[in-house]
Amino acid sequence: MRNILKKFLSNKFISSKLVKLVLKTHNATYKLAAFFGSSLQGYHPKHDIIKYEEWFNNNIIEDDVVLDIGCNTGMMTLAMSSRAKYVYGIEIEKKYIKIARELRQKKNILYICADATDYNYTELSPISVVTLSNVLEHIEHRIDFLKKIISQIQWKNNNKKKILIRVPMIEREWITIYKKNLGIEYKLDNTHFIEYTFEQLENELNSSGINILSHKISYGEICAVCKVLN
Repeated sequence: MRNILKKFLSNKFISSKLVKLVLKTHNATYKLAAFFGSSLQGYHPKHDIIKYEEWFNNNIIEDDVVLDIGCNTGMMTLAMSSRAKYVYGIEIEKKYIKIARELRQKKNILYICADATDYNYTELSPISVVTLSNVLEHIEHRIDFLKKIISQIQWKNNNKKKILIRVPMIEREWITIYKKNLGIEYKLDNTHFIEYTFEQLENELNSSGINILSHKISYGEICAVCKVLN
């Protein structure tokens, strides 16, 4: 019976019909796992596994004034406030800013509800570090955006303009590329304009006047320590 079923399913016509269904099911179960995990813990389970907040914290010092763009509910903003002198958290979603202000407010944090792509950054105090944690992929005109924040920010030290960036990779696993080749939704989030190869990220940053000083790749994400060129 098993051999008959295997022979039936391995038929090219049958496989061509079922493979897309299976891949779409893969997408659905991925999202459901994140949803149920978040419901159980009160936050996405990736925080405890990837521990990217630690990477950001390890790349700031106590004298830093940090601009955390796309701060969401303020989890990373709060973590960085324990080390940095001051942290600005900018988030477009009012519901997330409300949570951040209610649960993760400190004296050295200012949460701002605004669209990061058109916010006037000249209003802020001098900044030493900009953080973009899973933000760039949500922005359509990324080079223009990066050039804008670089030019508008008052930098504490013109020789030390640091940007810490975290983005998802398209090359995180073979099945992602397979989905793309078959025309199946392959992105982790349908609001992403891009999911990167390292070369794509490097090229975009170079075009924006930014160099990657060091980077690491973990769990299908690139975390890059970058410097703005003068």
